Amino acid sequence: MATTVRRAVLTLPAAATGPENPLPALRPLDETHVIDDRDRVGLPRDMARRLGHAPLATVLPVRTLDGYGRERTPTDLDAIVIENDHLRVTVLPGLGGRIHSLVHKPAGRDLVYANPVLQPADFALNGAWFSGGIEWNIGATGHTTLSCAPVHAARVPAPDGGEMVRLWEWERLRDLPFQVDLWLPDDSAFLHVGVRIRNPHEQPAPVYWWSNTAVPEDEGTRVLAPADEAWHFGYERTLTRVPVPETGGTDRTYPLRSDYPADYFYEVPDGARRWIASLDEHGQGLVQTSTDLLRGRKLFLWGRGAGGRRWQEWLTEPGTGGYAEIQAGLARTQLEHIPLEPGGEFSWLESYGPLAADPATVHGTDWAAARTETERQLAAVLPRADVDAAYAAWRLCADTEPGERLATGSGWGALEVRRGRYKLPGTPFADSTLGEQQAPWLELLDQGTLPGPSGAAPPGPTLVSWHWRDMLETAPAEPLTEYHLGVAQWHAGDRAQAVRSWERGLATTASSRWPLLRCLAVAAQESGQRERAADLCTEAFDGLCADRGDGEAWAAATAALGREAIEALLTAGRTAAARTVWAGLLPEIRERGRFRLLKARLLIAEGRPEAARALFDAGFEVADLREGAEILEEVWEQLTDEPLPDMYNYRMRPRG
Repeated sequence: MATTVRRAVLTLPAAATGPENPLPALRPLDETHVIDDRDRVGLPRDMARRLGHAPLATVLPVRTLDGYGRERTPTDLDAIVIENDHLRVTVLPGLGGRIHSLVHKPAGRDLVYANPVLQPADFALNGAWFSGGIEWNIGATGHTTLSCAPVHAARVPAPDGGEMVRLWEWERLRDLPFQVDLWLPDDSAFLHVGVRIRNPHEQPAPVYWWSNTAVPEDEGTRVLAPADEAWHFGYERTLTRVPVPETGGTDRTYPLRSDYPADYFYEVPDGARRWIASLDEHGQGLVQTSTDLLRGRKLFLWGRGAGGRRWQEWLTEPGTGGYAEIQAGLARTQLEHIPLEPGGEFSWLESYGPLAADPATVHGTDWAAARTETERQLAAVLPRADVDAAYAAWRLCADTEPGERLATGSGWGALEVRRGRYKLPGTPFADSTLGEQQAPWLELLDQGTLPGPSGAAPPGPTLVSWHWRDMLETAPAEPLTEYHLGVAQWHAGDRAQAVRSWERGLATTASSRWPLLRCLAVAAQESGQRERAADLCTEAFDGLCADRGDGEAWAAATAALGREAIEALLTAGRTAAARTVWAGLLPEIRERGRFRLLKARLLIAEGRPEAARALFDAGFEVADLREGAEILEEVWEQLTDEPLPDMYNYRMRPRG
């Protein structure tokens, strides 16, 4: 059959991602994938330089997504299906353009781990993320902020005269447009993926990219790559060079032979073909290869320990089988960012498809022979020269304007294109996509004035790049303008000036003071002023409750600020005041798992450990438990010396 592209609906048990958190994300990233400066000594020079290149302090201007739960209901998801005789590819444009499944039709098997549920968890840079399939991570170290966001999608003529699907968006952490073209030639068993990232600005931009593929995992699964060494990164936050395949007496290329979750970034030699494969006990599975620009290859494994197993159940559901991740990126490791020159672009082509190799060799003790056999079979089904030729053919189509629109992303790209008057052939950001969140910023751009608050909801999101900060500085100094200006200054690292802007806003407003007070509370916390932070949080929460209307935005603001206030008051040792804030929370908020845990901490502070223990015994689930967080274990250890129950065990690193 000729390749077809069609719209479809995929129905999955899904937990809704919930509303955006209206409070600006002022705090430093709670990111586990960092290392101390002292640990960079002895690393390759280019790696050490890129490890320190333009790290993010916050996820501004993006808002966090932390309002999801664990209740899943059948949900219809818009999908795009690309299909020929060999493969059926299902894409979710409303969820970052994720490839949900990649079915090899002759074998009747999915080459990727297709999660049977959609369960958000706190793994993305801005919170909500879900596991499975193939995702496109751009922005900064971690899972992209677009994990649960829509992207633009359209049909585009393919190099072979057929059709391909273009996905594109404006990545807001780095202010960069990007595109992902999914091309399945008529008689091909390999999906080609053309990727392009452009820098339309007048200054260099730091770039991060990792394509992340979840693959089915069992005792016989082995991950192979053309490397004899790897950089091991565990949740102890250290980066060490280790041999492949065996480290510490264990063959780490079998994901289920490790005890704890870990990353292995393979040291692929210069000039070697870039590829990574996950093959089962029969020597069958998925291979990913690319043109040379995409140099990095990685295995992430959950391991066989209790914490890793618990996380897998949490992200999927018990009894559905586990998964590992094979990844490909622009740098050696995910801790690095690469500068992209003004007006420049990065582009490459990836290919995904089935692979079968001799199982005795693949699973033999001779690692060099296993690698050679895998690469030999890859060369037989997809020669390296064919990938290079496909890339050259795709590049001729990269600027082709899209045809029929299949999905619509955000309006932020349209706003930036209008501001910068950028010309971006192939990735149009139409004015028709501008919406309610962009409206005040469009007025600032066109009129020089930010419109006042509507009074119907908490303040909208803040734009923080220097272009918008300059416009805010020259706009009339209204309270809402001072609020947004302070957020932009905070993002730029000018924290003293941010505090002055928020204080000026307070001096000129008689209503809706709570957003400014909350920002000042965060500033006080970050500077170690516990008592002042507690005072400001309390005043901000009282003001929010006085202003609060109906709707999910107000409920989200109440939950977020209430949690911050209680934590600030407990830190300051003001237990009675924390209890007062607790009483001001909406009843449905107090029943959430995150707040059940917070209640346990409050009860401990009140000298009521038996009541706190009763909460654990009754059972609760913290839906937004952060990757690598150990708070459940820490609170449990304040209550008892008994072992932590399995349902609360999410430990991702050894003790000590």
